[in-house]
Amino acid sequence: MSRTLQSTLSPQSISSRLSQLTHQVQITPKLRNTMDHSLRSHYLADNPPTVVKLEITPHFAALSAKQKRYAHHLSKACFHGTRVTLAQVSPESPVIYELILALHHACGGNYKKLSDSTSVGSDDITLWLEYAAQFLGNCGNYKGFGDSKFIPRISPEALKQLCAVNEECKKLHDTATQAGGGIYETKDVALMHLGYPEGGHMTAYYPDSPTITKEEITIVGDVLEEKKLLIENTRLRKLASGDFDLLIASGIQNPPASERDLGDLSTIDLPGKLSGKKLHLVFGDYLNEMGKIALEIKKAKKEAANETEEKMMDEYARSFGTGSIQGFVESQRYWIKDKKPMVETDIGFVETYRDPHGVRGEWEGFVAMVNQERTRAFGKLVDAAPSMIPKLPWDKDFEKDKFLSPDFTSLEVLSFAGSGIPAGINIPNYDFIRQNEGFKNVSLGNVLSAKAPKEPIPFIRAQDDELYRKYRDGAFEVQVGIHELLGHGCGKLLQETSPGEYNFDIKNPPASPVTGKAVTSWYKPGQTWSSVFGSIASSYEECRAECVAMALSCDFEILKIFGFGNGKEDMSNEAGDVLYVAYLQMARAGVAALEYWDPKSRKWGQAHMQARFSILRTFMNAGGSFCEIKAPNGDLNSPDDLEIFLDRSKILSHGRPAVEDYLQKLHIYKATADFEAGKKLYDDITGVDTWWAEKARPIVLKKKTPRKVFVQANTVLDEQTGEVKLVEYEPTIEGMVQSYVERGV
Repeated sequence: MSRTLQSTLSPQSISSRLSQLTHQVQITPKLRNTMDHSLRSHYLADNPPTVVKLEITPHFAALSAKQKRYAHHLSKACFHGTRVTLAQVSPESPVIYELILALHHACGGNYKKLSDSTSVGSDDITLWLEYAAQFLGNCGNYKGFGDSKFIPRISPEALKQLCAVNEECKKLHDTATQAGGGIYETKDVALMHLGYPEGGHMTAYYPDSPTITKEEITIVGDVLEEKKLLIENTRLRKLASGDFDLLIASGIQNPPASERDLGDLSTIDLPGKLSGKKLHLVFGDYLNEMGKIALEIKKAKKEAANETEEKMMDEYARSFGTGSIQGFVESQRYWIKDKKPMVETDIGFVETYRDPHGVRGEWEGFVAMVNQERTRAFGKLVDAAPSMIPKLPWDKDFEKDKFLSPDFTSLEVLSFAGSGIPAGINIPNYDFIRQNEGFKNVSLGNVLSAKAPKEPIPFIRAQDDELYRKYRDGAFEVQVGIHELLGHGCGKLLQETSPGEYNFDIKNPPASPVTGKAVTSWYKPGQTWSSVFGSIASSYEECRAECVAMALSCDFEILKIFGFGNGKEDMSNEAGDVLYVAYLQMARAGVAALEYWDPKSRKWGQAHMQARFSILRTFMNAGGSFCEIKAPNGDLNSPDDLEIFLDRSKILSHGRPAVEDYLQKLHIYKATADFEAGKKLYDDITGVDTWWAEKARPIVLKKKTPRKVFVQANTVLDEQTGEVKLVEYEPTIEGMVQSYVERGV
């Protein structure tokens, strides 16, 4: 018999987890007030957060009534997963979310009324709303980009007084602020960052399991890999007995054996150091939420445009209802076949960045409309791809036999549920689909174009500022396009696809361009890129894709596709301006990346930023004074600021060759499953030495600017007429909260 699991989002389970943390850390108001100021300020909520609006009205208005209903139901499905994402972030995040909603309901959205009834000043209420807006924008109290905790600027005393408005708010406040893990906890610096439990870090992917180790996670993962069970939709819990529960997200607790990926298997004996222990398959994680999601997916199916979309919806519903990850895999196969839809969507446990082990996915989902004009430009890039990929620094033995031409579209986002909104996406993440069947690329146009008020741009010299502002959007679009299409879309994994069967000539293995010798490693049956490279896989692959973008953005034919220049190599024209800004932008991102490096654990908290730091280091190692970091006061031992000096005339002679040398190693080590060499390369170049840690990083923290949080529209369906109304909100902290309240999730 399979064991069952009640919804993990109950107040009792939240309270239990918070209580378990109490013995680890204790904090008092006096202690909190005497904490190191620089440490506290680093973790305080943005004041104010940068709130911007995702403009969507004309694109949504262009849809037919049927398409609007399809988009509506899919948007509901995406956002019904909000509490799933919250539960994946931290044990206190779900209850903080409830508190934000409850305080809004207590005053009907009139926060002046709340101020009058509680005698809490308007400034304090603004501080609460600033925290609430950042919390909602990150779907939790840890940054979606950076994985570090942020705490309210409103004092604990003022928040307590505010929450005395009614009994519901008071109870939620008491749970959310428990000592040892609540909303204000900052004493234990390790808990301020997501990571492995054995390092003292926060993670909800291994709930109620403070003693679980990396080794145990790996052993369980290896057993499931042997059984060919993918685990993106799972969490892992260690029991007091030493056994383990594999918590599987599903809308029903006891799906029939015919609907389970492993049939009637409910318990697995564990090997090696875990010999004698058992792994129990437990269905019903996020029970209520997954059931609601599956229901909305079934409603969306009725509005689908074609048979492919109908089958995609069937597989989504199967996956979210019964917990079948194979259902999700099949949905992705239909998704890549659904070419050029008017309404584009993908939804599920997709990216594995925030699981410290790099194998379990975070819930996200998006619904968007196609921007036809920009999509035509991306179509030209797709057409050019087969002629561009051979320019990369490896031969055909390490490249797909045929480039699988993807659907590359520019989208305008209606809804994006999750811990943050990217600028571009390349999915599915399953290499066995990407390598053999295809993939899709999307650029999110209204995310790229969403503007915050003009503010200083740290680390860019005054003489570069005007040019940088003029071309940064264009340069970033070029980077995103190449990164997603050619970066993630290129490359072959050398594999033993099944026992004794290979996708390369095993009798005459290809020679590695790095060593000049025949390769000696490859992927064994059942192994995947993520399972072999584990926790570094996400960042390593982002770095490889970014390097492809830096290398191929030097190709003036590609720049012409995006509307810059005439295709002739000329650093003095507009194409040269865009290329220069693209390299400056990457260098600036590499400096700013230090915000996401934790000096205590000496680990990176954000995959893309770790990658960008390594590329900055590559620029600086290129020689010829190509890229240097200088201090305006001339003293790098005691810098007052940092400025990037990048020699525009040496991008092609020094910058590109240095990037290509680095890229070649990244690619070959990935292609040949050479984890040892790949990890050493990546650890070395992303290592943060004393100068970066003690001289540069404090300046980066002082200069950091708030990341944008996006106010998204809501859709309302009239059940009688079948018409869907679009509701938009002001780009304010109040508008952000109102959008979630009215979304009703």
